Amino acid sequence: MPLTRESKSNLIDRYRVHAKDTGSPEVQIAILSERIAYLNDHFQVHRKDHASRRGLLVMVGKRRRLLEYLKSRNPERYKQVIERLGIRK
Repeated sequence: MPLTRESKSNLIDRYRVHAKDTGSPEVQIAILSERIAYLNDHFQVHRKDHASRRGLLVMVGKRRRLLEYLKSRNPERYKQVIERLGIRK
């Protein structure tokens, strides 16, 4: 099931930096990670869905750029995000 309004608001609540935060890099990375995980499961069933595969590659690239931005601006927040999401080593 794609990202619903409730699950998206839960992600925002868990990863926000301050009370009115909806667009910080942490929140954006968390939302992209959730969508990437959904698409990975989707491709287990629909192997020939190449249009969605291209969208997945775009999302992975965007998440990578956001992680690099966060790493250059604030390495401590970067470490926290990758530990909480379980991405990278």
